[in-house]
Amino acid sequence: MGRNLQNGERLRPVDLARRHGLSTQAVRNYEEAGILPAAGRTAHGYRTYTPLHARALGAFLALVPGHGHQTATSIMRAVNEGVVDEAFRLIDESHAQLLEDRRTLQAVESALRDLEPTPASEPDAAVSGPGGTFIGPLAGKLGIRSATLRKWERAGLVRPRRDPRTGYRVYDEADVRDARLAHQLRRGGYLLEQIAPLIAQVRAAGGLEPLETALRDWRGRLSARGRAMLAGAAELEAYLRDRG
Repeated sequence: MGRNLQNGERLRPVDLARRHGLSTQAVRNYEEAGILPAAGRTAHGYRTYTPLHARALGAFLALVPGHGHQTATSIMRAVNEGVVDEAFRLIDESHAQLLEDRRTLQAVESALRDLEPTPASEPDAAVSGPGGTFIGPLAGKLGIRSATLRKWERAGLVRPRRDPRTGYRVYDEADVRDARLAHQLRRGGYLLEQIAPLIAQVRAAGGLEPLETALRDWRGRLSARGRAMLAGAAELEAYLRDRG
């Protein structure tokens, strides 16, 4: 080992647990999941850990905020199994996803710049004549299923009118705008129940402030995730160095 941490100070499960506000059962669970290297055993069968295990636990807990529990687990398992390139691939995928989320945020902000406020007293002011688009073409344009648009309608995200002759849903410009925003916000991780009041407020108030506030929060979360990835990388690098 790089610094012989595996053969140094002996630690009990409770020693690792207390350092991070965990239960001893959580430490044992992490070992069983492959997040920690296998523990040593005393003559009586009790687990013993080392500073290297403490370093592994610190690395895992630092990785979770940036990569999520599942990916952080897979990263640590790959490292402990000696498949470091797989760990790096998982890290690269997380960074690629963060970049995609940033691009999605930029797309939403761009969509917002194109929005025309709709006065509260004229909810259908964005209708440009009797025309409109049907559910199939709109779903195809957004790259989603028609069933998804129907689900969004039930959640209040879009409000298509019905063609009086055929009964088909007809989406006017305002509906297309709302569908685009819903689509982008869903990609950004927002739930339907979070999106619905934002779109409703934009319709009612004729302004974009509710969405702008949400976007500031979204941007802040992306920045926090990026910084958490940096912190996780530093802890993982220290663990890799100590493993030798």
